[in-house]
Amino acid sequence: MPRTAFELAASRTWLMTAEALDTLLAVADRQGDVEALEARLGRPLDNTRSVSVRDGVAVIPVSGPIFRYANLFTEISGATATGVLATDIQAALDNPGVHALVLDVDSPGGDANGINELAEMIFAARGTKPLRAYVGGQAASAAYWIASAADEVIVDDTAQLGSVGVVLNIRTREDRPGEKTYEVVSSNAPNKRPDLESEAGRAQLQERVDELAAVFLDKVARNRGLPRDEVNDRFRQGGIATGALAVEAGMADRLGSLESLIAELAGSTPRATQQKRTVSMTTVRTTAELQAAIEAGTDPATIQVAAAEPVDTDKLKADAAQAATQAERARCKGILDLAAAGFEKEVAQAIDEGASVEATGLALFKAAQDRGISLAGIQGDSTQAPTAQPPKGDQGDQDHQAAVAAITGRWQASA
Repeated sequence: MPRTAFELAASRTWLMTAEALDTLLAVADRQGDVEALEARLGRPLDNTRSVSVRDGVAVIPVSGPIFRYANLFTEISGATATGVLATDIQAALDNPGVHALVLDVDSPGGDANGINELAEMIFAARGTKPLRAYVGGQAASAAYWIASAADEVIVDDTAQLGSVGVVLNIRTREDRPGEKTYEVVSSNAPNKRPDLESEAGRAQLQERVDELAAVFLDKVARNRGLPRDEVNDRFRQGGIATGALAVEAGMADRLGSLESLIAELAGSTPRATQQKRTVSMTTVRTTAELQAAIEAGTDPATIQVAAAEPVDTDKLKADAAQAATQAERARCKGILDLAAAGFEKEVAQAIDEGASVEATGLALFKAAQDRGISLAGIQGDSTQAPTAQPPKGDQGDQDHQAAVAAITGRWQASA
């Protein structure tokens, strides 16, 4: 177990720039000289984080090195503890007097422990209240991971973003003669203490940091709505991008200032002239595609429904006109097929009035009855009269059925 602040710092996995890590280790190495630390860092010992609310906008600072818990470093260097930050963010989300949140980020990164949990909390808060990240100075490594989880990232022209990667910094104290450390590792766990002097030991540590880096890249790709296989190259393979170049690379959404962002969220600045990033959208055309996208973990905010295919109204009108013409021809033909000598007037009237074939057949049958024309005569004159005879039974009903069947061409014999 590490006995000093230096040993503690040297044993951690860091998401932090090299310069900041050197400063932090120097702070740890001089932990007994408070005045020297204050002079080195230029920050008062009693520096504390605070959340301010302006016009309903909560401004939450994310500054200095980031640690999971408040400790000596957070007290001395004005650093940020993710546990305290999570509490501050939740308090702002729960406060009815706060309608928007701004993470004011200026940090070189920090301890990998706890960063993903905090970023997931911020990502889950999307849609609850507007939650923006503003970078006026630096958002590197762990700090960028946190900022990317906000629903938008706004940066100053001189802001520096990136350093998406992981470093495991192993250092030992060799400047104190006589100090030695002995460790005995259980036989079942030879990989518990990799031998840094061996290639296999270094490879084991490399695998450890690569696994964490993969999670880092996965979450940044999701947060920024970018293809996973493009993130590393677009984000300069762990390098830093400044201002407009960070926006161009997809690290941030637009340029701006903290004051303009607060005014905007307070409702006094229009959004018309803001620069927005191009988000990679997922287009769905059916309910099944939508369900599949959601099950695959696609961010609902990046799902769009495909526009309806254009309708050819001219073709629809032409098809409808053709169908109407064919139906009218069939109707007229059907009525003409019912024509018998002496019923020309009734047939012409049925065609002119748009009567159906069945209605015309009944009308002709009634006209025949009124004129005293026999069933045999109607059947003889009909061009489609069937050869089958109507069944015996009630003579009036049989005559009616037989006449209609003869006229319409739809004779139906019943047993």
